[in-house]
Amino acid sequence: MVTDSATTSQPALPSAGLLRRLAALLYDAFLIGAIWMLLGFVVTLFFGPDTSSLVNGQVQTDPVVDLVLFPLMVLSCVGFYLWFWCQSGQTLGMMAWRIKLVSADGQLISIRQGVLRIILAWPAFFLLGLGYLWILLDKNGDAVHDKLTKTRVVLLPKEYQPLK
Repeated sequence: MVTDSATTSQPALPSAGLLRRLAALLYDAFLIGAIWMLLGFVVTLFFGPDTSSLVNGQVQTDPVVDLVLFPLMVLSCVGFYLWFWCQSGQTLGMMAWRIKLVSADGQLISIRQGVLRIILAWPAFFLLGLGYLWILLDKNGDAVHDKLTKTRVVLLPKEYQPLK
C-alpha cells in the first residue's frame, strides 16, 4: 500500500468540515448523474426506445427495464465510491475540495469499511442529515458513519497535489 506525505502525519491533519464534505458530495453527484445517464442510454439501446410511454401526463416505464436499471444505478454508485476510496482515498469531488478518506491509522480504507460506510451514510444523510450534522457537535469533527466505520475525512494542506 502506498502512502503519501500528506496522510502519513495523520494526527496533524484536521477533520474536514461539513460544508466542504457536502460540496464534494454535490460535485460527485454530478458525476454519478452522468454515469446514470450513460446507463440509461445503454439500457435503452438494449431494450429499445419504446419501453416507456406517457399515460395521463405520467411516464410509465416497462417493469423489466425498472428491474434492470435500478440495480445498475445502485451498483454503479457503490462501485464509484468504493473504487475511488479504496484506490486513493479521494473521489473527484474530494480532490477538488482537498479532502481525503482514511482509516483510523491513516491508511486507505478496506472494501469492508467502504461498504459499511456506504450503508451507514445513506441514513445519515436522509434522516434530516442528522448523521452529518453530528460533525458540528463531535469534538473531532467526525460524522456518525465515520465513528462507526473507524474512518476519518481529513482536510489536506493547500500544497497537496493529488495527481502529481
